Amino acid sequence: MRILFVSHNFLPKHPAGTEIYTFQCGRALAERGHEVHVFTTEKDIGRKHLTVNVREYEGLPVHELVNNLFYKDFRSTWDNPAIARTFADFLDDLKPDVVHFMHLMYLSVGCLEEAAKRAPVFYTLHDYWLQCARFGQRVHADRSICHTIDTDRCGRCMVDFKFRQSDTQRRMAKVIAAVNGATGIDLGPAARRFEARLQPSKGALEQAPPGSLRMPDGTEQAPVAAEPLTPEEQVMADSIRERDEALRARILPAVTRFIAPSRFLRGSFVEWGIPEQQILHMRTGIDLRRFEGLERRRGEKLRVGFIGTIVPHKGLHVLLQAWQQLPADLRAKAELAVYGPTEHNPPYVRAVRELATSMGVPLRGRLKAGDVAEILRGVDLLVVPSVWYENSPLIILEALATRTPLMVSNLGGMAELVEPEVTGFRFEVGDPRDLGHRLRLILEEPGQLEALYPDHKQIRSAEDDAEALEELYGAALRGTVDQVVIGGPG
Repeated sequence: MRILFVSHNFLPKHPAGTEIYTFQCGRALAERGHEVHVFTTEKDIGRKHLTVNVREYEGLPVHELVNNLFYKDFRSTWDNPAIARTFADFLDDLKPDVVHFMHLMYLSVGCLEEAAKRAPVFYTLHDYWLQCARFGQRVHADRSICHTIDTDRCGRCMVDFKFRQSDTQRRMAKVIAAVNGATGIDLGPAARRFEARLQPSKGALEQAPPGSLRMPDGTEQAPVAAEPLTPEEQVMADSIRERDEALRARILPAVTRFIAPSRFLRGSFVEWGIPEQQILHMRTGIDLRRFEGLERRRGEKLRVGFIGTIVPHKGLHVLLQAWQQLPADLRAKAELAVYGPTEHNPPYVRAVRELATSMGVPLRGRLKAGDVAEILRGVDLLVVPSVWYENSPLIILEALATRTPLMVSNLGGMAELVEPEVTGFRFEVGDPRDLGHRLRLILEEPGQLEALYPDHKQIRSAEDDAEALEELYGAALRGTVDQVVIGGPG
């Protein structure tokens, strides 16, 4: 089969969970003899807007649409006829047998509709972007978790959200692309450095220092909008309602089957409006070959680890505040190791670095994908303190594959993956006091970590996913997709 994966971003520039999964699954399908292509987007002001460039990543052909965020209005962020037309032309050239969307951000609902005219369409839901326009995280600008979606609150949340380029950035990008096209001189790198200084504030969620982050305990209901909306907020609330209704009305008929990596996310989207029979639950498979023959390594001190992007919603501040509460003599018996890229949110990074440095905890920077297994091998307890509805975090799956004890926020797909007293522990989301208490119990009695993983934990592999998807795609082409039952671990 000729299979097309569609993702908002892709490797190597964007090594996040959706992108890594897209690659690993695509590679596994290619190894089974299929022709796999990836269609993605990239913001690059050195190239002409809406051009498609072809490259290769570790054997997979990648078709990269330049999207410089030249949106005329909010609707263009999700319903963009120009992007849909470009994608339709690409489909006519490639002629895929199956189109599998991994994310729709930076694309258009019309891309799904164009794909459905030509092939069976599948859509793996990696987050809540169809429900939440703010990166699909369901975290409000006031930093409370949106347990329910209230479009008036969405209007208040999104009214100051920067979803497009400024006029200055737009003019600069067009000049740079024209120079590049006429002369071959790429001014993009210099322009991107200049552009970074022009970037507007991303809003309260992205820029808030850790002390100001207020997160509910996982049961608190985020408040509805109490005061009347301003005219601008009302316009945005109406736009959000239009988006919500249109996405449901247009996407559901276009998709053969949705795939949800967690039961929590599946339930959320059934509540949103996807019929139960149209959305399958399939755990995320990972590349297990990196972990074969890996033996755990113990050090003199108990090693607590954090591996993740240093941004507010990943919750490093919660872990650092919990660590700060521990008695100094107890902290001296352990080591806190923090790994993750630090370039995405400088104000937040400065704040957490200051807190970490005060306790002698260095931020060790980005890990290469090949280094994760070796780091996990030496971690006695991995803490995943995310303060949003994580779906199926790659780092948790990798920790399970290496039998690394876990301490995770009691929220969403994180809680679903970790069985208390078997593979790890849970704590109240966003609560450094509860996390600190649980860390103290472990540091005082580290032997309880040895009792975890009493049995072999079977983890789903990328090869398992490829086999299941191969069956699902084939059934869709034969018209028997209703008969498919997803098998394998998870």
